[in-house]
Amino acid sequence: MGSRSSVTDTEHAYIAGFLDGDGSLMFQLKKRADSTRGVRFMATICLYQDSRHDAPLAWMKTRLKCGYVSKRNDGMTELRINGFSQVRETLEALQPHLRFKKKQTKLLIQACAMLEKQTLRTMTSKNMRKIVDLLLLIQNGNYMSKKRRTKEDLYQILGLTP
Repeated sequence: MGSRSSVTDTEHAYIAGFLDGDGSLMFQLKKRADSTRGVRFMATICLYQDSRHDAPLAWMKTRLKCGYVSKRNDGMTELRINGFSQVRETLEALQPHLRFKKKQTKLLIQACAMLEKQTLRTMTSKNMRKIVDLLLLIQNGNYMSKKRRTKEDLYQILGLTP
């Protein structure tokens, strides 16, 4: 991701407002066959817009110098930003302007910072439990669309005993 210094404060405020209204912050544990534990954590910022009016998403991608835009089959377009460093850096830039997703943002920045420094393979049980707590707190701030895993489910997947 490139330097954010070329993005104005007003542009950051606009993007933050868009995230507050038409975006979501996701922190998930995903299955991954090519990893030691068979799972990995994934952090994502997702901004949504009706595909008939998706030009602002391409503009935001250009201004932020990260992410990718894709059209969904349901007439919506998404700008997705993945990766611990990119998500953390983007949220740090937007954080002063956020109103409704401040708590989730703070938690996701914390989780990304931890995961930038260590992998699941090298992480202590204590830190893994902290990551699980952050995941659950972040998810609780989102609308529920599917059945979510419980803390006990996550501990079992990660090989932690409660």
